[in-house]
Amino acid sequence: MKEQPDVPADVRPDVRPAPGPDARPDRLDRAVGAVVGSAVGDALGAPYEFGPAGQLAARGEEMRGGGGWDPGEATDDTQMAVLVGESLLDHGGLELPDIFERFRRWAASDPKDIGLQTEDVLTSGEAWDLAAALHFQVNARAAGNGSLMRAATSAVYFAAAGREATMDAARRIAALTHGDRAAWEGTAVLHELVRVALDGDDPLSALPATLEAVHPKHRKRYARVLDPAWHPDMATEFNGAVWPCLGSAVWALRTTTEFARAVRAAVDLGGDTDTVAAVTGTLAGAVYGRAAVPERWTAPLHVPLPGSGGRVLDAEDLRRLAERLAAG
Repeated sequence: MKEQPDVPADVRPDVRPAPGPDARPDRLDRAVGAVVGSAVGDALGAPYEFGPAGQLAARGEEMRGGGGWDPGEATDDTQMAVLVGESLLDHGGLELPDIFERFRRWAASDPKDIGLQTEDVLTSGEAWDLAAALHFQVNARAAGNGSLMRAATSAVYFAAAGREATMDAARRIAALTHGDRAAWEGTAVLHELVRVALDGDDPLSALPATLEAVHPKHRKRYARVLDPAWHPDMATEFNGAVWPCLGSAVWALRTTTEFARAVRAAVDLGGDTDTVAAVTGTLAGAVYGRAAVPERWTAPLHVPLPGSGGRVLDAEDLRRLAERLAAG
């Protein structure tokens, strides 16, 4: 692993000001913000995926096409999040075999993008409760960010159930495709931070208590990347891994003061831009609400759903989905 550099001088821990009471979005607006914000981050980052840092700022373009994506087109991140959300609504709760079957059907429908690990698990032919574990046994590594990227819908749905329930649900959904507990714990942390934000509290202030609920074997590593002194330049893995992905999203939230700036900062980190920005959009949307998401970003937003008869969702469809999830 590369050595960690000194903390850059421009890191400003906890710079976000607390909004005034009149500026605070209500719970429903925050729930919609988490789901729509995740999709917006995904689509904004998609054309820059696996590129160098600073591309968005350098080009000065937003919601552009490129890399096989149309302007405003969401990727597998949002597609899988929608599948999770619709399963939760259709079954009135967590039905893991159904989520896995929806994932499997989607993976078999030739989506434009799908993570290598996720594809291996979903096309293995193994049962829903064995596929990810068997993949992990063979490969010994499965700590990608693929379960983080799709967590917005389940985080909204389970938020009202409290910390233990939402973190447990996050782990169980993550385990459908990721056999490494590191991925489960990162997804559980994201769920809990969204829950705190939807309650109108500061998710950054909740990090110490959230870390106490992380599995002891993984707590130290998450504490490192979620620390206020951490910067994405200090990552020891590519941000397609769960630790720097989540850490980068929290960093983007911590060092900016509005939704758009947070998501732009995430994209400009480079690397796995769509997923880092999707996770950032989930958090920032839950904090600032749907009203803070720029209309110029939501207007072209669309989510094709391979394997579902040609359905394509837009921002209004995502709003309705989020409202139903929040009510559930």
